[in-house]
Amino acid sequence: MMGVKTEKRKVVVVGELNVDIILSGEDVVPQWNREKMINGFDVVLGSSSAITACALASLGLDVWFVSVVGDDDFGKFCLAELRRMGVNTEHVTSEPEMKTGVTLSFSTPSDRGLLTYPGSIPMLMPKYIPEELLREACHLHFGSYYLQDSMRPHWKTLFERVRSQGISTSFDTGWDVRNEWDREGIDLLLGQTDLFIPSEEEALHIYSTEKLSEVWERLPSTPGIVAIKQGSKGASLRNSDGHIVSAAPYQVTPVDTTGAGDCFNAGIIYAFLHGYLGESLLRYANACGALSTLGVGGTGSLPTAEAVARMQDEA
Repeated sequence: MMGVKTEKRKVVVVGELNVDIILSGEDVVPQWNREKMINGFDVVLGSSSAITACALASLGLDVWFVSVVGDDDFGKFCLAELRRMGVNTEHVTSEPEMKTGVTLSFSTPSDRGLLTYPGSIPMLMPKYIPEELLREACHLHFGSYYLQDSMRPHWKTLFERVRSQGISTSFDTGWDVRNEWDREGIDLLLGQTDLFIPSEEEALHIYSTEKLSEVWERLPSTPGIVAIKQGSKGASLRNSDGHIVSAAPYQVTPVDTTGAGDCFNAGIIYAFLHGYLGESLLRYANACGALSTLGVGGTGSLPTAEAVARMQDEA
């Protein structure tokens, strides 16, 4: 393991904010004109970017969040939860004319389905991102490429600028609700990205194939790492030299899979910043993803460095 890149430096997460209203049980699919009982109901902090930020803070990093929310109860809830979990919210803007986004999560022990009211989610734009904060950063991450409509044309310019200052970059796509997938935009951004972290299903859609082997072939040649989350199959990555590495998952009994991929993101960012490479990089991220499934919601069981170490020692 190499030296720690993050000493006295900030990890900046630029992203969407929303609440997750989680309905959980063995069967949570609604039926028209029928009432059905479920096992659990929770209101928790949502959004891929926010969950990743909280997990990074839980792992011990100095995390600063940049976002925009409505000046409403859900917006205040998001801010309070971020602060409670150790994330700095000084640069989250509350706008009176907006409503904070809401996601309904229908969650079973094996999978989940989401319904989202976007509200403030797509409204983040460059004017909300302070230059002085970026100058203090060691790493910049964002999630939900397809939901952050107002930022999508600006990510490449932003990534180019921060990488010229020695700041590493990462992003996750999330699901494209429009089913367009914007392969051209993704490929352009990859040239300025140190860690690209989609799920296998997302990658298959972006590169119009049913085989992961063809995703590797169709990805552009870039200097960064592409890590693909494969759920119960673990994860795989392509190093900058084109070499493919895979790592098996950790065996756990999940309570809720919400946010597992976002905690994987935090794990791989943390490990990358601490000099991990190849399979070790994936194994650390897999442990963070596995730990997150042991509680309800994306932040119900955040990984810690100590918990990851125990899981790896016991494996």
